[in-house]
Amino acid sequence: MFSRLISSTRGIPEHAAVPQHIAIVMDGNGRWARKRLLPRVAGHKRGLETVRRVVQLCVEHGVSHLTLFAFSSENWRRPADEVSFLMQLFMQALRDEVEKLHRHNIRLRVIGDLSRFDPKLVETIRAAESLTTANTALTLSIAANYGGRWDILNAVNRMLNEHPDRRGDFTEEDLAPFLSLADASEPDLYIRTGGEQRVSNFLLWQLAYTEFYFTDCLWPDFDTAAFDQALASYRARERRFGRTSEQLQPSNPAVNRDS
Repeated sequence: MFSRLISSTRGIPEHAAVPQHIAIVMDGNGRWARKRLLPRVAGHKRGLETVRRVVQLCVEHGVSHLTLFAFSSENWRRPADEVSFLMQLFMQALRDEVEKLHRHNIRLRVIGDLSRFDPKLVETIRAAESLTTANTALTLSIAANYGGRWDILNAVNRMLNEHPDRRGDFTEEDLAPFLSLADASEPDLYIRTGGEQRVSNFLLWQLAYTEFYFTDCLWPDFDTAAFDQALASYRARERRFGRTSEQLQPSNPAVNRDS
């Protein structure tokens, strides 16, 4: 399975007008609530509605993978009551949404270090993953207690444990199967809402040649029109993967005959 996935630094991945893998940092829930004189948790609740909408839009557009940054390894630094609410919201969303996802042939998985989560939450995650594992319309990956540096270090450690007798000369192909998104192509499009323009330790390995799209739109306001604008921006990009613009142009037969 892994051999069919081309690394953007080792070859030229296939790409089309519609991104096959979209990664999103869902920023702005707290500010959305604050603008309305609401508690921050109200923004997170409203943001869940946007998740439902974006999942549906991805299915309608033929996107095969959607990866959402729900909770970073640095988000534990937030106020304890907000972290507690996010964990409860995550648990409730899993219970409420997994049957709907399954009915719509959507696969759900959670990537990240789950060791800090309550065992009941981990059990719910594993049950949801197991139920939807064979679904094919869309793979929805939720990054929870995830960090890009953790992902790389975790993959390196797992690779070394798998090959205890090797002392070096490892390649990308050796490491790839141990990354969190090993069975997914690299993201074609990275979207960050909320006006910030940074990666924030998200998919550091996988974003090497991803197209970035930043918008001031707060995540709860990210509607169909905003999604379409992101896709329009992507379609206007020239994806060179290290090549020149001239190399992307179709050859001119007249020039070839005269040369």
